[in-house]
Amino acid sequence: MPLYKTLIPNSQTCVKIWKITESYSDLMKPLALTNKSLQRVEAMKSSMHQRGFLSVRHLLREFGYEDSDLVYDEFGKPHLSDGKHISITHSFNFSAVIISNEVVGIDIEKQREKIKVIAHKFIDYETNYLNENEPDYIKKLTLIWCVKESLYKLFATPGLSFKNHCLTIPFNIEDSETIAWIDYLNRKYRYQIKFIEFEGFSCAYAIT
Repeated sequence: MPLYKTLIPNSQTCVKIWKITESYSDLMKPLALTNKSLQRVEAMKSSMHQRGFLSVRHLLREFGYEDSDLVYDEFGKPHLSDGKHISITHSFNFSAVIISNEVVGIDIEKQREKIKVIAHKFIDYETNYLNENEPDYIKKLTLIWCVKESLYKLFATPGLSFKNHCLTIPFNIEDSETIAWIDYLNRKYRYQIKFIEFEGFSCAYAIT
């Protein structure tokens, strides 16, 4: 099984990353899916999405859970049956799950030039320290997107805006961490951010 990486940012939190190399049928074989999950995966039109979905269930097994231990609320946020907090992500051939005693969020994205086209939709404060001419510009944009997506998943509140409510303070990629804020309805929430890069992908996760 291609468990790609395990990260333990603190005593209450664990991140596991899966590199998806298996076929749909190989991923499906050892799993016991609920009827709802089976219907959901079979309805997916993309093989990549199907395999991403199934790889997440393999990651759950790595943590000691089964598909039936995972439920989603009305906002689409995942929850575990034992009350621990979970966040899930997958992008192309990688997926990741973070589980903690505290509220968490995680995101993986492939580093691609086209992120420059949509940058104006999700950065505002960050323009104060970003430089389009620096070598790491695409990587930084991708990480900022990952950070804000992690915050969005963590906060799970309708109306939250990447651009208007989520702020990532200046960081260096080699530092592998930063601080981010949610400024929403006259309240400010501070989160610790950890991030890594691998094989042309960026991954960031937010912890309290």
